[in-house]
Amino acid sequence: MPAKCLTLRPTGLDTTPSVMPTLIYGTAWKKESTTPCVYTALKTGFRAVDTAAQPRHYREDLVGAAMRRAIAENIVKREDLYIQTKYTPVTSQDPNNMPYDAHLSISDQVKASINSSLVNFCASEAETREGSYIDTLVLHTPLPTIEQTIEAWTTAESFVPNSIRNLGISNCTLPVLKALCASPKLKIKPAVVQNRFVQDPYDYDVELRSFARENDIIYQSFWTLTANPDLVKSEPVQHLSTKTGISNAAALYAFVLSLGGTSILDGTKSQIHMQVDLAAVSTVEKFSQEHQQDWQGLLSSFKRLIGEKA
Repeated sequence: MPAKCLTLRPTGLDTTPSVMPTLIYGTAWKKESTTPCVYTALKTGFRAVDTAAQPRHYREDLVGAAMRRAIAENIVKREDLYIQTKYTPVTSQDPNNMPYDAHLSISDQVKASINSSLVNFCASEAETREGSYIDTLVLHTPLPTIEQTIEAWTTAESFVPNSIRNLGISNCTLPVLKALCASPKLKIKPAVVQNRFVQDPYDYDVELRSFARENDIIYQSFWTLTANPDLVKSEPVQHLSTKTGISNAAALYAFVLSLGGTSILDGTKSQIHMQVDLAAVSTVEKFSQEHQQDWQGLLSSFKRLIGEKA
């Protein structure tokens, strides 16, 4: 099993390495329950949260409220948290509720979106936007053209390292990821790619994840459970669950985390499931060390199941 935190690719503009916990609390679709869910996650032990400046599916402001409550109650310090949010293009926004004027240029949209996020992530009521920061800013999706995607990216670069530590992209194909990595216009290469971990139509992103590993890009898996009921019931997952005493869901998470350079968005609303998922990482890490042959056999079986070299 990998360590419980991953080191992100250095930006070249900041000498302090950034780390990302392997389990990230996901906040999509939680609406008014966002604050209690995020607060409970932080109180339970999560130290990474994913959200977006996209009111259609996220309540970024309520994530910030939960963060401030946890900080005020000394549950966590801001410097011990990994906070990730997104710039969402116009095409994926609710036209009646977005954090910027849709008539602005792409560059000005990105700036307005980031500035609204920085206000939401002030660590206390007394802190100003100037003292706020985002650990990773993700483009929620590539824009219609690679030129527009690069325009959005280079605008976000201007906030690094003072207001943003790292940059990434979500819902991204391998050709777009390669184009970003190869572009001479980018000063900062992607540190994160966040994608659906699904068989159809993406074949579990086997090729994209291989490219990401080769280029020090962390792969963030989402829809890991929802889209993969067959994997949850698969033989290697059930065997690991039986051998370690963890749930099938936690066993699937453990296998995905062991593919190399991966983290997982975990959006459970249940505190019990939060506790189980966090504890399972250490449980499987211990099992992999004490029963190396069994672990390697199970991991090889899982990799074959998703079409990856064992």
